Amino acid sequence: MFEGLDAQRLVALFFLALVLFNFPLLALWDHDVTLWGLPLFPTALFLIWAGLIAALAWVMERGQHGQGAAKD
Repeated sequence: MFEGLDAQRLVALFFLALVLFNFPLLALWDHDVTLWGLPLFPTALFLIWAGLIAALAWVMERGQHGQGAAKD
């Protein structure tokens, strides 16, 4: 299904998510501060999560377009 560079990018995204959602980096955001009226910690979690989903969508869409063009 996934071979080569696409598989490497997906594995890299997995490990990036592991690092970003692990304790030492999450502790950086755990303060009583607000950002645009929103608490910093949940806002940071949501933005990290949304960024990972966007990166995953980019990898998946880029892989499909590349494979479809090669088959035509």
